[in-house]
Amino acid sequence: MIPIPPPPPAIIAPAVEPRVAAPERSVDTASDLRIAAALTDARVRVDSGFSGATIVLYGAVFNPGDQPTDVVVVVRGPDAPVRLVKKTRNMGVWLNSRPVLFEGAPGFYMTASTRPLSDIADFGQLRRLGVGVDHLRIDAPEETRTVTRYGVRDVVVSRLGEDYLDWRRAVIRLREAAALYNTDPAGVSFVDRGLFRAEVELPTTAPTGIYNAEVWLFQDGDPVSVSNLTLTVEKVGFERNVYEFAHRQPWLYGLMCVLLAAMTGYLASRLFRRF
Repeated sequence: MIPIPPPPPAIIAPAVEPRVAAPERSVDTASDLRIAAALTDARVRVDSGFSGATIVLYGAVFNPGDQPTDVVVVVRGPDAPVRLVKKTRNMGVWLNSRPVLFEGAPGFYMTASTRPLSDIADFGQLRRLGVGVDHLRIDAPEETRTVTRYGVRDVVVSRLGEDYLDWRRAVIRLREAAALYNTDPAGVSFVDRGLFRAEVELPTTAPTGIYNAEVWLFQDGDPVSVSNLTLTVEKVGFERNVYEFAHRQPWLYGLMCVLLAAMTGYLASRLFRRF
């Protein structure tokens, strides 16, 4: 009988530790001078109980050096036409002049900064960027013409020559009185090293639409970085339905308003006739 050789010893493979994926690492930005920002709420809903809103804009400044920087926040609402009239004295009587229409004035405009804008950048730089109420771009066509707006004929649309700046100041003054234009030279505050915050105050009369926010980073009077944000202010609920109906079918909306007013007047007359 032939003996059977014993089986070879089992070969034990060395233990292999499970491969752990390398953790993801962010891109190194230590050498970049830049700014990043965000809003606590990018959508504001307007209903019958809307009494204004306060939105916090926050962000961080990545500054690899020791040279100080400044932050400027600019929030601009949707453009809307502005109709103005001017009191003129004619033969001892004060009369309204022909209406003047500015077609491109923003419905909302605010700036907030770490210090006054004139200390951050020079006049030319601010004018080029359109930063600040004094450098706000309010469009009026080059040509002089008359149109019919707001049910009024012969509305003047022009740059008004030498009087343009006076009319422009009037637009800004009226919007500031309505809390739609605001300038806060100390509206941006640093809460920690590199971390800042600012508040955007929306009044009850804030127009609906898309708002554009620009967060500028200045150093030595020059813009070195910018972060662009979008804010939406929209009507909701019953107010939104009425708003959309009035704009989609204005003739039917006007007819319904007239009928409703006539019916209300008729019912009121019948009610008070009994007393």
